[in-house]
Amino acid sequence: MKRRILGATGMSVSEFALGAMMFGAMGNPDHEDAVRIIGSALDAGINLIDTADVYSGGESEEIVGTAIRTRRDEVILATKFGMPMGADPNQRGASRRWIVRSVENSLRRLGTDRLDLYQLHRPDHDTDQDETLSALSDLVQAGKILAFGSSMFPAETIVEAQWAAERRGTHRYLTEQCMYSIFTRRPEASVFPVVQRHGLGVLTFSPLNGGWLSGRAGLATSHRATLRPSSYDPSSPTGQAKAEAAAKLAALAAEAGMTLPHLATAFVRAHPAVTSVIIGPRTQEQLDSLLSGAGIELSSDLLDRIDEIVPPGTELDAADNYATTPPAIAHAHLRRRLS
Repeated sequence: MKRRILGATGMSVSEFALGAMMFGAMGNPDHEDAVRIIGSALDAGINLIDTADVYSGGESEEIVGTAIRTRRDEVILATKFGMPMGADPNQRGASRRWIVRSVENSLRRLGTDRLDLYQLHRPDHDTDQDETLSALSDLVQAGKILAFGSSMFPAETIVEAQWAAERRGTHRYLTEQCMYSIFTRRPEASVFPVVQRHGLGVLTFSPLNGGWLSGRAGLATSHRATLRPSSYDPSSPTGQAKAEAAAKLAALAAEAGMTLPHLATAFVRAHPAVTSVIIGPRTQEQLDSLLSGAGIELSSDLLDRIDEIVPPGTELDAADNYATTPPAIAHAHLRRRLS
């Protein structure tokens, strides 16, 4: 397993990271099996594990904590905060009040005294950047986190946060986590150039686009399909476009002597901005299948042919990146002058 340096953190991470979203009630509820899968991933050379407090209501963090209890020093441990953890509006977001509480909750569930990477799961438009950066910097100073990063930040918010850190003299976001695949290439247009300019490490998730690039049927049962069923309906315009593109890509992969998932993950790893690709297996079989393609590298000709199917900087479904929609677009009262 190849290693890369994660931005300015100085941490060496495997080019595949293990995503733990599918461990717990959201995916695989068998704790013993999930622990075995995590151990197998570590044995295969993966050293970065990414989870979040919201995954199965904290259950994922507990499973990860159990799995790494005797191997903590082998692991670059990353988790996320900011998504709703209850009905109380103060149990979410990036306020100092919630940050100091949520980090303690995650440390307890993970059974550790520090987090290698603590990530804001989604932009919080209700909290000033200065407050968030100050609170996270205090956690660094206290040794509870070693570095912090963002997730699903648009390019302008990444830049704003970097400027805010410089202006206030705080620690800064050192990583960005975004959705990126052959079907979701929008980060290439602005996010990737910005993170490269500021020296951020990049973690990407959903390289198989929620199952569309898995080469198998059964999309309707995937986790993301349950959240957005219309986007996974093969009879919808979006579904038809993805199915057509997936068929072309499958044929291209077969011609090149590889599977569609291997083509898809190799494509993500090929971008120079990407540090590590998060894979989120639910079973040992899925993990083994993805890891068997770890050594595959795509030729320039093959990348050019992928570009012909899905052009650079585009995406087949705008809803794939729904979480980045800013309030100015989402709320009509913010874009209409009142008379």
